[in-house]
Amino acid sequence: MAVFPRRRLAAVALAATTALLVTAGCGGGDEEGGDGPITLTVDVFGQFGYEQLYKDYMAANPDVKIVERGTGTNLDEYSPKLTQWLAAGRGAGDVVAIEEGLMVEYKANPGNFVNLLDHGAADLKGNFLEWKWNAGLTADGKQLIGLGTDVGGIAICYRKDLFEKAGLPTERDAVSQLWPTWQDYIATGEKFVAAKTGASFLDAATNTFNTILLQTAGNTTGYSYYDTSDNLVVDSNPAVRQAWDTTMDIVDSGLSGKYGSWSEEWVSAFKQSKFATIACPAWMTGVIEGNAGPAAQGKWDIARVPGNGGNWGGSHLAVPKQSKHQAEAIELAKFLTSAKGQIGAFKEKGPLPSSPQALDDPAIAGATNAYFSGAPVGTIFGTGAKSLKPVYMGPKNQAVRTEVENAVRTVELGQRNPGQGWTDAVTNAKKAAAK
Repeated sequence: MAVFPRRRLAAVALAATTALLVTAGCGGGDEEGGDGPITLTVDVFGQFGYEQLYKDYMAANPDVKIVERGTGTNLDEYSPKLTQWLAAGRGAGDVVAIEEGLMVEYKANPGNFVNLLDHGAADLKGNFLEWKWNAGLTADGKQLIGLGTDVGGIAICYRKDLFEKAGLPTERDAVSQLWPTWQDYIATGEKFVAAKTGASFLDAATNTFNTILLQTAGNTTGYSYYDTSDNLVVDSNPAVRQAWDTTMDIVDSGLSGKYGSWSEEWVSAFKQSKFATIACPAWMTGVIEGNAGPAAQGKWDIARVPGNGGNWGGSHLAVPKQSKHQAEAIELAKFLTSAKGQIGAFKEKGPLPSSPQALDDPAIAGATNAYFSGAPVGTIFGTGAKSLKPVYMGPKNQAVRTEVENAVRTVELGQRNPGQGWTDAVTNAKKAAAK
């Protein structure tokens, strides 16, 4: 790794963090003023768990200041801004997060990003699950857009106190046995509703729909709204229709609290104990803890997802060409996506590493989460992570997904029946794909 002339690492900080940190160099720092620290801006959405990692990095690299933007922002807010910044040639961070469902769209314009293969990234291939590495490559394999951060995995997070109130088992293994299939999950929900706890069984039909879709697609076709030739198949992929029909059964059974995902109402519902279960990829544990707050510690636990595994979520870190500090940004991206960086993010907010080395590390394999009643999250999410089946997502995946989930929402709110909702989903998805 190159060390730039202005770099002066504090000996104490370097000794303390050598095993963890990749040293970053500093360039001219023109807009920061001569020899002063340069500022690297990192654009994210949701919760990436980088706060302590930034502190460690800056301690070992005193010529670098890191500013993160977008924490807590949902993807529908984040992605249009990033797209606009890239198109304008200014405004984007030095390091930007790209969610898995948007990667194909951004790879269509690879000239917006630094080719990480030109900066030593090829040597890092073994640090990532093969499919995660490949997801960051352009179709011809000649450019690496981004380095992988996390994978999702899927479980069900549930409120033990509400299950107890409903007369249901509360121990995680017993809860997992309640729902080997999604129909069993629905039957359990009907028992919960009949107990009149004052809470709904689940938060939102859209979250459950997306979980079922990605699980079903991963176990069957290998793609969701687009096939691997980038043909829109929203109305012909059986995985989409199966997820739709199962979700309509959930809605018809009155199990949903109808809280719009990521809305203020949804956030408040966590704090007010308004629902008992939520589809829960690894990264969702940090969202739940942040939304439900300290008072709910020990009231949550984690059970197996109905059906057969699945994966929801995961991102890459890329460096836009518009960055004025490309070399330093590349080193920061390498650090954050290293095995040590991914372990640090997991400890902070729960995103499951995409690094085999991190997955095998005792810090992950043996991890428990005190907030979730000491749940063995390393085992729950980590077991099988190496064999997760990725789902291909096409060029307008996010726009199409939004329209389909909007249609789910209209049925959930009683504005459409399932047949009308499906017609709307297909029609509006096609319009979104054509834009």
